[in-house]
Amino acid sequence: MSAPTSEVITIEEHPIHADQDLGSIALVTINRPNKLNALNAEVMTGIKAMVKWVESTPHVRVVVLTGAQPNAPPEGKRAKPNAFVAGADITEFVGKKSEDIRIMFANNAVEALWNLSKPTIAMVDGFALGGGCEVACSCDIRIASTRSKFGTPEVNLGLIPGYGATQRLANLVGYGKTMEMIFTGEMIGAEEAHRVGLVNQVCEPSELLESTMAMARLIGSKSSNTLRVGKATVRAALDVGLTEGVAIEAEAFASLFDSKDKEVGVQAFINRATPEWQHE
Repeated sequence: MSAPTSEVITIEEHPIHADQDLGSIALVTINRPNKLNALNAEVMTGIKAMVKWVESTPHVRVVVLTGAQPNAPPEGKRAKPNAFVAGADITEFVGKKSEDIRIMFANNAVEALWNLSKPTIAMVDGFALGGGCEVACSCDIRIASTRSKFGTPEVNLGLIPGYGATQRLANLVGYGKTMEMIFTGEMIGAEEAHRVGLVNQVCEPSELLESTMAMARLIGSKSSNTLRVGKATVRAALDVGLTEGVAIEAEAFASLFDSKDKEVGVQAFINRATPEWQHE
């Protein structure tokens, strides 16, 4: 099954290791630079198709999601700013009522991305606002350039976030900071986002791609089965209490002793060798 690229979603595969067959990283770009990569129905359909492809493609180990760089401006015109995703396409909200929105948001692409079993990294360069902040929050890890800005400005439209920010943002930055961001609609810079736990790493724009891909290669070099189990187990902490969560972890830990990769890893450690994962 080939990667489902389109005008608004492009996918490039990058090898995890140049000299070893360890699978690939899917670099996924939301490609609407003239609209600051805003989310519309076509983008959402593309993200869902991408998620389905990644789940069904064993050699894809990690997803890196980003927004297209701005196009060169016409002569005499100012360039558009950099954006990861500057939000939802608000033109699609005009005249909509609750029954329309319930249909639009049911089984949506942000939830599909959140439920992807493989590791995901948001590579943020520029604005990540509204739905863009929520897309970033639906990834496992966020790496941002110094010129990035995050925010939930829906309050300025008479709305609240609708793609999970009231829940996922609170899990990342805490109750108070989430309330501040949602109540004020103000943006925070990359350094502040890093300080409060929204962003894992901040780097210069020129270093963003290499820093992100280095992390993706490191993650992708691990056992894909172990990564999948680890992701599901950590996610359980968001849904259950501590006692039940520890029990889930204990069962997941024990189950890995029946995997081929456990024995590969243990023997490699004992023999001071590089593990050759089965990627079962």
